[in-house]
Amino acid sequence: MTFEDIKKLDDEYVMHTYGRYQVAIDNGKSSTCYAPDGKAYIDFTSGIGVNSMGFSDEGWVAAVTAQLNKFQHISNLYYTEPCVLAAKLLCEKSGMKKVFFGNSGAEANEGVIKAARKYSFQKYGEGRSKIVALENSFHGRTMAALSATGQAAYHNFFFPFVDGFVFATANDIDDTLSKLSDDVCAVMMEMVQGEGGVLPLEKEYVQAVYKACQEKDILFIVDEVQTGIGRTGSFYSYQQFDILPDLVSSAKGLGGGLPIGAVLFGEKTQKVLVPGDHGSTFGGNPVVCAGAVEILNRMDDAFLAEVAKKGEYMKAELLKMKHVTDVAGMGMMLGIELDTDVKPIVNTLMDNGLLVLTAKHKMRLLPPLNITQEELDKGLAILKNTLENI
Repeated sequence: MTFEDIKKLDDEYVMHTYGRYQVAIDNGKSSTCYAPDGKAYIDFTSGIGVNSMGFSDEGWVAAVTAQLNKFQHISNLYYTEPCVLAAKLLCEKSGMKKVFFGNSGAEANEGVIKAARKYSFQKYGEGRSKIVALENSFHGRTMAALSATGQAAYHNFFFPFVDGFVFATANDIDDTLSKLSDDVCAVMMEMVQGEGGVLPLEKEYVQAVYKACQEKDILFIVDEVQTGIGRTGSFYSYQQFDILPDLVSSAKGLGGGLPIGAVLFGEKTQKVLVPGDHGSTFGGNPVVCAGAVEILNRMDDAFLAEVAKKGEYMKAELLKMKHVTDVAGMGMMLGIELDTDVKPIVNTLMDNGLLVLTAKHKMRLLPPLNITQEELDKGLAILKNTLENI
């Protein structure tokens, strides 16, 4: 099908909840993808942080295909090897104790909210159910995750929201600690606010809030949906803050391109959910988990060090470019501040063969973690030349 054929069917049959760019993608390999007419694009988006190993990675394809040739699905009433292997690797690499699998980041965040409230209810009874989230945060589109999102722009039309969320100012220790009242069961934060503009939290702030939570038996939740699975140069971003959360939500890059979400439970919370408390029909799907096992097996120290190195390289190169005033983020999760409107530049970059993202007024880069140096340099050259000619 041509782009025009695809667009016509999309216009007629697909609910337009996305402002699509005027490009269709037909196939891809490594960090380069191709339109139906053969035009090539360097991908600095990885499907919004999902394609950890780029397009059609041979190891990932082999793992998924091998499982497809066994069986594609069985309910969670039965044990499967890919599920338990993925859970084992997640716990070993994160320092957490147990895993619940779902299908998305929003579903994972619904899970951490439920687990936090049950933990507090069992231990303290009713009246201790509030969760302190951060202003400018983003936790998902489902109702509880949306209620925990600290951006008013996402809150139009969908009232009433789920009760029990209060918001503190990120990186403001005093403001956040003042919100830790006796009716709070958990604090929930992203170490880098992705959709909020790629804004990292300060280590001093995170550690101060973490310490206060430990003293008050308030659970510390980290949303690693976008920051996790090597994206920031460590397996999970919280590992760079010298903390160990009580609950972690994970998704996106974990599946390598297939839908997955995971709730990770720490020492305090590892026994909080029992049969009947929570569930997910497709959670722990063997095909998806087989892909996750392949991704997780490749997340060793050398690979993570290479991600951090590439991230530093990108940041240094970006700061040399015309119109760039600042670069924020961690690892290969970068937000670029420009002295001009970013939106038309995104379209020009696309015309020039580079796919990028936005986050509020910034340009956001999330390349595949295994992007080759050649593809990385080619993409940066397109960005540099485009900025020089606007």
